[in-house]
Amino acid sequence: MKNIFIIIGFLLLAIAVYFYVLLFGSNTGDFTDKTFLFIPTGSTYADLLKNVEENHVVKNIHSFDKMATRIGLSRSVHPGKYQIKQGMGNFTIVQMLKGGKQIPVKLVINKLRTKDDIVRKICHSLEADSNELRMLFKDSSFLSTYGIDSNQIQVIVMPDTYQFYWNTNSKKAMEKIAKNYLKFWTKDRKDKAMKLNLSLPQIMTLSSIVEEETNMEDDKPVIASTYLNRLRKGMPLQADPTLKYAVGNFMLKRLTEVQMRSSSPYNTYRNKGLPPGPICTPAITTIDATLDAPATDYLYFCAREDLNGYSNFSTTYAEHLINAKKYQQALNKRGIR
Repeated sequence: MKNIFIIIGFLLLAIAVYFYVLLFGSNTGDFTDKTFLFIPTGSTYADLLKNVEENHVVKNIHSFDKMATRIGLSRSVHPGKYQIKQGMGNFTIVQMLKGGKQIPVKLVINKLRTKDDIVRKICHSLEADSNELRMLFKDSSFLSTYGIDSNQIQVIVMPDTYQFYWNTNSKKAMEKIAKNYLKFWTKDRKDKAMKLNLSLPQIMTLSSIVEEETNMEDDKPVIASTYLNRLRKGMPLQADPTLKYAVGNFMLKRLTEVQMRSSSPYNTYRNKGLPPGPICTPAITTIDATLDAPATDYLYFCAREDLNGYSNFSTTYAEHLINAKKYQQALNKRGIR
């Protein structure tokens, strides 16, 4: 009789150990520290199971399936990006997936130039569909919410670090990014824009040109002032960065007559006023530099001949030609074409 109790005890212990291992024992796959499981929107439980198996998230897919079925994961699949840490057991993984406890994704936006750049940046980090995003950039209802048109999408994409869930769709992603834009435009900044007699998209467009002109923060307000003076006088901006944008080559060091004859609306050598929209997503410091541009008489500027990143400013064309010649000679001396 005593032996029977011992045997039963061993059986119960074995069953307890089995269920403990099934619940809490490590079942993670062959990875060093952590891995990420991406569950696309619309996934069924069969899709999830296939995903887990093909990506080697767990060692024993059968024990995982048993646990998931018992706890009800098959009836509650949540899309998202999930972090699987080495040593996790079936119970922990299943509970995380069933509860939709995904990790946030950081989207860092710096300077982006074209709409395609924006699409690539967002869709590389999120599940957002690239075609839906491109369609949104043409959606008049969406664009009118922010007072922009299809040429001005860069206006509402402020460089910053954004936090999303991976399965955020295109529209929600853009709406969250645009909230930053709306928040940026305080009454004080709007008043400054009004004093310059420019709309918010126009300020962003001018700021984007300043952004592309220099990395020198102390030169930015003076460059903005020069462009504002040209706008007031009805002179063409003749901004090299807009021509680079027009021809699609941002690495050009020297511009030719052929390029200057480009028929693009972004060619500010041929067209007066601002281009149709920004040529990049300007930094906040650059926008503020534009809004705080000092009063000057400058109408021209040219990169300094020492090529240190700063510019020489001038009020007359004759003076500008002297500065431009020095710069061209410096380029020739260094063999820059």
